[in-house]
Amino acid sequence: MTVGVVYTMPPQPPEDAMTQYLSAGAVSIGVEYRDLTPESLVETYKDNPKYLAELLEKSPPGGFADQGISLHVVGEDGHEYLRFDVFDDDPHYHYVHNTPPDADPLNNVIMFDVVAHGDMLPWAIGCLRDRLPQMLAEAGGGAIAAKLDPAVLGPVVDEVAVIAHESRERFRASRKENA
Repeated sequence: MTVGVVYTMPPQPPEDAMTQYLSAGAVSIGVEYRDLTPESLVETYKDNPKYLAELLEKSPPGGFADQGISLHVVGEDGHEYLRFDVFDDDPHYHYVHNTPPDADPLNNVIMFDVVAHGDMLPWAIGCLRDRLPQMLAEAGGGAIAAKLDPAVLGPVVDEVAVIAHESRERFRASRKENA
């Protein structure tokens, strides 16, 4: 199934210095506060003309700009299968399909409807708790999903929720101070 906007380029990688990873056995979940700018995206893809052309073609006028919490779900194989971008303006999530090395990336970006669902962060945490195996399988991570241990995953998701909420509030407060 391919839903949302389909990109044949990977999402912008997490910034290691800004991402805290928590191990949950077969997966690690990273919590990152991201400040996405058109310039940072162009910088990421400048050495790949194909990706850069797709970025520019599918970008809104002025480019993509947003900020907020990202939750990265990375399999033990090192592939990021899912990303929840709990952004202030355009929250969305990604199925980052595990494609063969010689194939184009397949990155499905699905917009989150805040009118229907409210704040995306509780929804994303709920997906990590209750829908992670199905979502991993959808992104080509069925073998990773089969190795998930709810007894290991549950406490890590609890910790991710706390870190994500605290990070979001800390960055919102610092933006108010700097405004």
